[in-house]
Amino acid sequence: MNDEALQRLQKLVDGPRDGALLRFGLANEYARLEQWPQAIREARAALAFQHDYSAAWKLLGKALLAGGEPQQALQAYRDGIAVAEQRGDKQAAKEMTVFARRIEKTLAANDDAS
Repeated sequence: MNDEALQRLQKLVDGPRDGALLRFGLANEYARLEQWPQAIREARAALAFQHDYSAAWKLLGKALLAGGEPQQALQAYRDGIAVAEQRGDKQAAKEMTVFARRIEKTLAANDDAS
């Protein structure tokens, strides 16, 4: 964990600047480093600060999928789609819909193969 950006962000946790944006930035850095459990934790922390943060829902779904949790990723995308649609964030809703459909197809194919 010697990444400079990550270290700078971590120093701000639990301080006056802690919030959804900081935690989303941390989640993004962990995702960039493919540290999926940490990315998941920080994306969830971002959503705890701001439940209607569409980008955090999208990142949570990505991290869960990459971390080997396709069912949880699908649920995160579904929740994120609902939030994005409620906020009028059409682009985020469209993107998460595409990602959710891909997961659904993969899960269905796996069920058929069983």
